Amino acid sequence: MSEAEHFWDEHYRTHSAPGQRANPLLVETAGQRTPGTALDLGCGAGGDTFWLARHGWRVTAVDVSGTAVERIRARAGDLDVTAERHDLATSFPGGTFDLISAQYLQTPLPLDRARVLRTAAAALRPGGLLLVVDHGSIAPWSWNQDPATRFPTPDEAAADLALDPARWVKRRADMPQRVATGPGGQTATVTDNVLLIERTG
Repeated sequence: MSEAEHFWDEHYRTHSAPGQRANPLLVETAGQRTPGTALDLGCGAGGDTFWLARHGWRVTAVDVSGTAVERIRARAGDLDVTAERHDLATSFPGGTFDLISAQYLQTPLPLDRARVLRTAAAALRPGGLLLVVDHGSIAPWSWNQDPATRFPTPDEAAADLALDPARWVKRRADMPQRVATGPGGQTATVTDNVLLIERTG
């Protein structure tokens, strides 16, 4: 078992409640699209996966944690959901997609995120969207409480990807704030760093 798998398995074992809520920026983006194929990178407890599937998407859910993946499989029922375990540092799911969502794909362990997201961009079908939502601030309930943490801006994240602008177009790059609810019911105002990229025809 890799260090990343062990870390996130422990995380999901101690956060046993299944994910019920979808991330609002995923809902906002996907809700404006005709359902097709979606890839949920870092699916975690499954809130985004199951929202997409219930709204007509065919979803591939991916996480490094075998615990998270097995829980997705157990809950999928008749929904069009495939769950796969991948350590994105070493492997990536096959196929092409109309929507790829990377919600808070941030980790204290080594991960070449730019490489992962470039691979994701290449897995988009023409007209497909890559939605990257990162933490732009530290919530009181986050595993990361280091006040020295610096979060790259959406424009910086886009620059790191170094995608050909003739083939991938940046549709959104902003830093909205929202009131978030933590696992214990506490609330806080947080910042999201949002990057939305479309693969052109």
